[in-house]
Amino acid sequence: MAGHACRLPTDRVYAFFRRWRNHDLVREFHDRLRRLVPERAGRDSEPGAGVIDSQSVKADAVVGSDSRGFDGGKLINGRKRHVVVDTLGLLLAVMVTAADVGDRAAAQVLLTQVTAAHHLLALVWADGGYTGSLVEYCLAALALVLAIVKRSDDMRGFVVLPKRWIVERFFAHLMRSRRLVRDFERSIASAEAMVYWSMTMLMTRRVARPRPSRA
Repeated sequence: MAGHACRLPTDRVYAFFRRWRNHDLVREFHDRLRRLVPERAGRDSEPGAGVIDSQSVKADAVVGSDSRGFDGGKLINGRKRHVVVDTLGLLLAVMVTAADVGDRAAAQVLLTQVTAAHHLLALVWADGGYTGSLVEYCLAALALVLAIVKRSDDMRGFVVLPKRWIVERFFAHLMRSRRLVRDFERSIASAEAMVYWSMTMLMTRRVARPRPSRA
């Protein structure tokens, strides 16, 4: 009918998403765009530095007890998104776990994956939750410097911390996607794919944005 948008059935749309997820096409599409965005900005497509952090989100009722937990620090029952982003705030990797999984345990796995995929990565900034043996592990096993950016005791209220704001802005972008405000996915694979898909939409808008004239 004229004046009405054509809508595909939800089950058909999700079937396409599931097929792309199962063949890892969601991440492949994302990664190709992630290399393109810095090139258009005149920068190297391979990152030399990044930022790591995590975000706990409430889980919907469809999320089973085998992949959800309680984050005592944030008082959230759900899942946790562990991410590494580059200095432009572009996603290098995401790993979704139950919310009670510790940041350092998840970071050891995630940083191993990221350094294997991005050989030029030499420095990653992190908050105080990543201190301890993880710093030594990164240097000895991954040839990676994990630099801890701490909030000093005399700071009051909201303070923008060096480099940490990059990943905080990334999480803010995710919260603009209604699908990611809570975790609605039955499987962890779908939860991770939704994060990649959200960033794909963001990068698509950046790539499509007209370049400023040099005149």
